[in-house]
Amino acid sequence: MNYKRREFIRLGGQLTAGLALGSLACNSMSEKSKSTDGKSIGDFGLQLYSLRDDMPKDPKGVLKQLASFGYKQIESYDHSEMGIFWGMGAAGFKKYMDELGMTAVSSHCDINKDFERKVNEAASIGIRYLICPWMDAQKDLDECKKIAAQFNQCGEICKKAGIRFAYHNHDQEFKVIDGQMAQDIFIQQTDASLVDFEMDIYWVVTAGHDPEAWLKKYPNRFRLCHVKDRVKGTTKREDTCDLGTGSIDYPSILKTARKQGMQYYIAEQEHYPNSTPIKSAEVDAGYMKRLKI
Repeated sequence: MNYKRREFIRLGGQLTAGLALGSLACNSMSEKSKSTDGKSIGDFGLQLYSLRDDMPKDPKGVLKQLASFGYKQIESYDHSEMGIFWGMGAAGFKKYMDELGMTAVSSHCDINKDFERKVNEAASIGIRYLICPWMDAQKDLDECKKIAAQFNQCGEICKKAGIRFAYHNHDQEFKVIDGQMAQDIFIQQTDASLVDFEMDIYWVVTAGHDPEAWLKKYPNRFRLCHVKDRVKGTTKREDTCDLGTGSIDYPSILKTARKQGMQYYIAEQEHYPNSTPIKSAEVDAGYMKRLKI
């Protein structure tokens, strides 16, 4: 399996202009977003897929830059050649992260290939979560239930090793299948003691849903989140931008998230309309530092 989301998730090009995003993704420069009330977000991370073209060329150099930007946490992913630990091995990766003053809190990975090995390696260096980053579009409710059962199995394996398992959504989980949504089934059919969820807030908004409503509907099930912004006024399905320049009202959403049990706030960006990936990572870090929730 190659970790290329655009090849995995092709569900129909662009959203129609009529998609009701306006009420869900308020202008990030609204009075609410300008508020300085609340507390800082604390330690925050970056999903390394944001730097998917840079990381394979110089993993250590990129990680060093991220540390200089103020990232204290990172979320890795299962690179097709270099793996979760970027060619350093688990112990070597941990040693280098320690030197930089950063922690690998989680990693996306292919759960269908050598999963138990990955779990044991992740546990050996204190990674807290292994996360399934995607599933093919579900065709019916039975398929959704089978996937939930697989998640429970993955959760059992992780629990035995002393870590946690989670699932990361895109927009497809919010499509209605036989009167229900896959995201509901995944949450309802999984054991909360075994399976958590990583809310990709961008994709919830893109699906036309309210992230705060989902957080309140399932308190303490969403323990990690992806914080990435959406270009103002876009009708494209995939159209991220630097944090703070788009349309998603993160001060409000993340304040609710914290109240509902969110523990890890992980920036991610997949498109760079006005910059380069590494520069955007720096801008995103600045936004996360200033953010009050």
